[in-house]
Order: sequence, then structure tokens, then C-alpha cells
Amino acid sequence: MILSLLLCMVCNTAVQAKAYKSFKVSIYVRAYEVEKMKDIHWLDSTWTAISQQLDVDKIYLETHRDLLIVDDATLEQAKKYFHDRGIETAGGITYTIDESNSFETFCYSDPEHRKMVQKIAEHTAKHFDEFILDDFFFTSCKSEVEIKAKGAQSWMDYRLKLMTEAGRNLVLKPAKKVNPKVKVIIKYPNWYDHFQGLGFNLEEGPQLFDGVWTGTETRDPGGNQHLQNYLSYNVIRYFDNLRPGYNGGGWVDSGGLNLGMDRYAEQLHLTMLSKTPEIVLFAYHQLLGVKLSPRFRTPWQGMGTSFNYDEMTAPIRLKDGTTVEPTTMARIADVVLKQTDKLIYKLGNPVGIKSYKPFHSTGDDFLQNYLGMIGLPMDMQPTFPENEQVVLLTAQAAKDPEIIAKIKKQLQSGRDVVITSSLLKAIPEKIADISELRCSDLKALVYDFGRYGEAGRDLLIPQVLYSTNDAWEVVSAGRPLTGGVSGYPILLRAPYATGNMYVLTVPDDMGNLYDYPAGALNEIRRVLSKDVGIHLEAPSKVGLFVYDNETLVVENFNDEPVEISIVTGDKVKGLENLECGEVLNPLPAPAVASRRAAVPTNSFRMMLLPHSYKAFKYSK
Repeated sequence: MILSLLLCMVCNTAVQAKAYKSFKVSIYVRAYEVEKMKDIHWLDSTWTAISQQLDVDKIYLETHRDLLIVDDATLEQAKKYFHDRGIETAGGITYTIDESNSFETFCYSDPEHRKMVQKIAEHTAKHFDEFILDDFFFTSCKSEVEIKAKGAQSWMDYRLKLMTEAGRNLVLKPAKKVNPKVKVIIKYPNWYDHFQGLGFNLEEGPQLFDGVWTGTETRDPGGNQHLQNYLSYNVIRYFDNLRPGYNGGGWVDSGGLNLGMDRYAEQLHLTMLSKTPEIVLFAYHQLLGVKLSPRFRTPWQGMGTSFNYDEMTAPIRLKDGTTVEPTTMARIADVVLKQTDKLIYKLGNPVGIKSYKPFHSTGDDFLQNYLGMIGLPMDMQPTFPENEQVVLLTAQAAKDPEIIAKIKKQLQSGRDVVITSSLLKAIPEKIADISELRCSDLKALVYDFGRYGEAGRDLLIPQVLYSTNDAWEVVSAGRPLTGGVSGYPILLRAPYATGNMYVLTVPDDMGNLYDYPAGALNEIRRVLSKDVGIHLEAPSKVGLFVYDNETLVVENFNDEPVEISIVTGDKVKGLENLECGEVLNPLPAPAVASRRAAVPTNSFRMMLLPHSYKAFKYSK
């Protein structure tokens, strides 16, 4: 009888610990709230409020933030409370001195600060077999101690070495000495293109720590970080490629709610489209404190959009038959994640257009996220991709001293390279060995894209110059292009050996990519999508997510409905909707001319509602 009871308890715990089919859902708890958990009544009441609205697999209990260290007894009481309810626990550390003071970090050359950093790691390892470093394991400190220690080095070089050493000697070694079983995970935030300046080392860090975690918060794309919606997917894929198999999951907060509930829902949904195994909801206090409000209900609600505010705010029926009224963001997270959970297991491994970003490189900051928003599925790589039909190179590729040799090898094998106008401007003498092109300091104000349509507003672009008959304009723009006024390349083709080097002109404001007419975007998608095998014909702000088991997702980030077409090879005879089973049949589509031969295609036309998605599987 005792054995049966124990087995039953184990089974019940296992069921409770697997609330979702495709991934885990976790909550991060700041040290401020963990400290409050010494009051068991506060803990029980707050957890009841959250757990009635959201199924949770795991809790991360933070031990330190802003010089607040949670005591042993409180940590152990909180751990036991959650374990008794079948919830996994792990630890967390935020290495800030004062978050309210521009996220004031520790000074890692200061002896007193070093002692504190080590003490916090040891304290955390004593209580947990796994803990995560939240966002701030970098340094922005420029104290006299740091200025002296830096010497003649650049801040980037100095901080990269300093934080790598601190991770090894102040966190990892002390923690593992206290608890040899402990796994230490570093969470990298969403501003990856600027990491090296603050000491985040993407070359050595993922190899040094036991795992990485990914900040997928995109909030308001018009905010000061310019975090486009697509980053919630793209940054996971990039960090996956840093050390395959060691990226534990994504991390979303409730920022961006000024744009409505859909913006929060999209962050959760896009994070999981990356096929990451876990998502962390930041944070316990937000899931309690951000109350549901009619202001989160956007004008397009009620049209049948993918994320349904009325469903999210409807009464919740509990297992005992009673109902409760949803009150906080926890309910929105639960509905979105359960809806997404029904889809994710049907998708294979993500694939996309390979874009090379060398370690610690800068230039064209976050451009791949803007490209994702115009329907180009991105797959950022820290090494130059081999055996791809098309490789995308932004200004970041200039960091690689061997980049021209790699471009030549790609072209001489009969494959293509697409470079941005910014890369051309960065290394013109090197590019000239392939084609004598120039990205001048002059600008052009354009809106007319000729046969591809008009932008509807003036766009400021760099002038890309070339020798007539040595390179060819595929897409051009001017004012107006058809009226005798000069046109300028938007997509330029320069043949070399048996391949083509294309130059993609990036407007001075990357957001103006969204103003390119659909016809111009369609041509750009066609050229770049050879390895993916399908492409969109659509306006901007429509994302395409492609998987290796012949499945795909299309998502509309616009505030209004859009008509799109998915263009595939002619062997695809239908697209089966993964959620409702309906099969979409192709429309007749003209063959697309390539430089080799006509390419037969099928085209599948559909309407996408605002902030909504559809998922399909090929029928052949």
C-alpha cells in the first residue's frame, strides 16, 4: 500500500510538472518577491492567483538583485512550497548594484566587488543545482579602478577579457566548488549586436557556461532599442547556432502593452516558433501586478484574429468545477501558450537564409530583424556558411579579414552572395576585386520603383555606383523612375565566374524597408530564397517561418488584413492548414525566369487578418 501511494505521488508530480506538450513554461521571481516569500501567507495567496490563471512547470527563485541577498531560510521555504506542488525550482542571480541607476553594474576589477560577486555565486550554488544569470552579467563601470585596469586597451577588448575571466573565476569555479552538480546558465539579452562593448563574449561565453538563455523581449519596435517583432524568433535561432544544443529557451516580459494585448501575445508565440524547449515569463510581480484592462483590446479584435482578447478574459473553469475571473497577464500568457502548444510539435527544425555575423562584429545593427519583417526567413551564423546557394552578408562581415576569399569561393562554385550597400561601403577596395562598385557618400531621395510600384513616401537611400554592362540593376528606384529622372539601384547584380554577387541597398532608416512596394520586395525575396525553396509575395510586415519537415507559418504583423501569396515549387500541389485541416489549392502562376532556365512554380493565395498567423504542411 505504501509503495502504491509513493508511485501515485510520483505520477501526480510528473503530470503536474508537464503542463505543455511541446515545451516548458517557467516564471522568474525577482529577489524582491522571493524575500516576501518568508511570509507563507503572502506566498500562498499570490501563487494561488497566478496558478489559477496559468499552468507552470518551473520557478526560478532569484537570490540577489541590487545588493539584496535572500536568506537561506526563505529560499528553502520557497523551494519546499513549490516542490510540494510538483513545480521544479532553480536559482537566479541579477548582478546589479542599483537597477534604478541606469542598471548600475558591478566593477569587476574592484577587489571588494569581486568578493561580493563570488559570495553571491556560492550562496546560490548552496541552494540550487541550476541557476541562471539574468541579463546583467556585463559591466558598464568606468570607475577609476576600471580606467586604470583598462590602460591602453579599447573598452571592448578590456571588457571582453574581464568578463570572461570573472565568469570563470568568480562565478563558475566557486559555484562548482560549493556544489559540483550545479549548472550555471548565462542569459543573454536581446541587444546582441552591441554585446562586445559591455563584455558579453559570444565567442567564449557559450563554451564556458553550462548553457545559455535568450532574451526575446521586443516590446515596442519604435522604442529606443529598435527591437523589431521578428527578433523574438531570430535571436533564438542565432544563439542556437553559437553552440548547438545548449540554448535552453526564451525570455519574455510584459513590455509593449501600450500597443495592445497582441504585442505581448506575439512575443510569446514567436519565441516558441523557434522550437525552443522552454520559455521564462518575467516576472512573478508582473504576472500579478499587470491587470487586465479594456485598453489592451485593440480595434481589430472581434474579426476572428489568432489572438482573441475575449477568450483570454472569459471566466476560467477550474478542475474542481468552480470558475474564477481572470485578472492579470498570467491569463493572457496561458491562453497564448496553450494555443501555440497545439501547433509547435507539428513543426520540424527551423530553416532560413544564412546570414554570416562574425563574433564581435558591428554594422547594419539588427538588420536581419528588419529583413525578417519583410518576409525573409533569417538564420544568422557565427561562421561563414558552406554549401548554400545564397549567403547574405551585411556590414558585419567586414570583421572577417578573409571575407573576400570566401565570397570568391562561393561565386566560383556557381552560387550567389548578397551583400548590403553598407558592406560595400565598408570594404570597397576588396569588393573591387570582384566588381568595381562603389557606395558613395551621396544620397538619393526616391519613391518610384518603376514596374514594381511606388513607395508612397520619400525614401533616403545611399547611391550605389557601377560600370555600365559590368553590373545590372534588378530593382531600381527614382523620382519618378519612368519620367526621365535618374534611377538608383535597389538590387544590383554583378556576375563573377559562374555566380552572382548582388548588392541590396539598405535605406538610411532601416524601417523604410517596410515602405518598399510589394513588387520590389517580391523580387528581393525571390533572389534570396533559393535555399528555402519558397517565398512570399506580399506587402511588408509579413513574416515567413519555414521548417525542414515541409511545414511553414506565415504571420501578419500589420494592423490591417493583407492578401498574400506563398510561392512554391510546382511539386507542391496543396497546402494543408495544420490547425483546421483545410487544403488550399494553387492558382496558376507564370514561370519565373532565372539566368539559367524558367522555374515552374505554384502560388497559394490567402488573406491574413491583423496580427494573425496560419500554419501549413505541403501536400504533394
